Parts: sequence; C-alpha cells; structure tokens
Amino acid sequence: SFADARTRVGWTAAIASLGGPTVAELNAGILLNSIITPDGLIGFEASTADIDTSALDSEYDTVGVGRDSFSGTMLRLKRQTSGDTTYTTLGAKGVFGFVVIRRDVAVVTAWTALQLVEVYPAVTGRRRNLAPEKNSVRKYEVPIKIYAAPNIDAVVA
Repeated sequence: SFADARTRVGWTAAIASLGGPTVAELNAGILLNSIITPDGLIGFEASTADIDTSALDSEYDTVGVGRDSFSGTMLRLKRQTSGDTTYTTLGAKGVFGFVVIRRDVAVVTAWTALQLVEVYPAVTGRRRNLAPEKNSVRKYEVPIKIYAAPNIDAVVA
C-alpha cells in the first residue's frame, strides 16, 4: 500500500486510556500531518534489543528478545506564517502530551471508532530552528521523548 497521504498524526494534551483514545480526545488535539515535512516523522519505529543467552560452552551465539526502544524520535515541521498554534504549543521544552499516529487510511478520513492507532506518551525537548535553505520553507524540529510505554496497537474508542 502507498504511504502518500495515508498517515495522520496528531498531538493531544490528554488521553485517559492508551489502549483506546476517544474520538473526542483526538479531535481536541492538533492535527500535524499537513505541517510535518515529508521526512519529518522521525524515529517512531521500534527496535528490539538482544539478550545474550550464550554460555561458555556454547558453540553458537544465541539471543533472546530484549526491550523495545525508540531512537531519535522527533517531528520536523514547517513554520507557518501566521497563527502557528503548533509552534507555540510544542515550542517550549517540557510540554507533556501524546503523539497519535494512524497509518494506511486516507489522511482526510476523520478519527473514527475502531481505527488502529499508535499512542506515544510524549514530552517535548528544546525546539531547534533549522538553518534556512534555498527554495525551501522555514523548518524546525521538536525532539519527542517517549516517557512511558506507548501502545502501538491501540484502537480508537
């Protein structure tokens, strides 16, 4: 399936249940997908660590399944010329909220019950204004720290 126009990303201040965010909670947030750069949803792919289970007398290295982690999570966003709610909301260091990602559904489709989403408890790092480039919009990055276990298999309630 194609990725273009099929990833919806939101930031919301409150979610009562990571396993089942409500449509109302998601609609109360900010939609980010139209101001995230095409390469700007960074690091929201889990990697699983290995646990070495080999012994001194092992002939082969063996591993078990360790912890999952996310590395370098951030949002790369386009600065808006006026009324930039995202810049002011996520611009300060230490803003708590939730990044919610829905994949493989047309981005114009509203949040709806029973949709699969990923919910990341997040706190923002220091906003970084990026250097200007020719033939480009003004951009900035917001580091996202995942401070608690996410639910990457949540269902909208």
